[in-house]
Amino acid sequence: MSTLFTKIIDGQIPGRFVWADDLCVAFLTIGPITNGHTLVVPREEIDEFTDAPDELVAHLMQVAGKIGRAQKRAFGSARAGLMVAGFEVPHLHVHVWPTNSLSDFDLARAEENPDPARMDANAEKLRAALREDGHAEVRDA
Repeated sequence: MSTLFTKIIDGQIPGRFVWADDLCVAFLTIGPITNGHTLVVPREEIDEFTDAPDELVAHLMQVAGKIGRAQKRAFGSARAGLMVAGFEVPHLHVHVWPTNSLSDFDLARAEENPDPARMDANAEKLRAALREDGHAEVRDA
């Protein structure tokens, strides 16, 4: 049975994509901790990071780093946060978000029902920053 993330990747459920390549995609989460909070998700359904091949984990971290650098600039944050929790959806995913303090690392603070217009603007802001970083080749899922 397909996971929620597979349905987003396959276009069955809409997503605000900011990155897509042959191995993974990245899209804004529907429950952001901060503006620009993004999930980096492998196309392959893998339950948790300890089950993933080392090469895939390395690729996910490389993409997360590119997104984190773009987030810091686009949203004016001191750092980019990164977390692999894996309890929300049984499909490996890496949380990456702009952060200014350790209090931003609490997933319980995730916003419910964020404003769709703000989410669209955040996605475009992050896409623009990724393009500025030379990632114009990034395509939709």
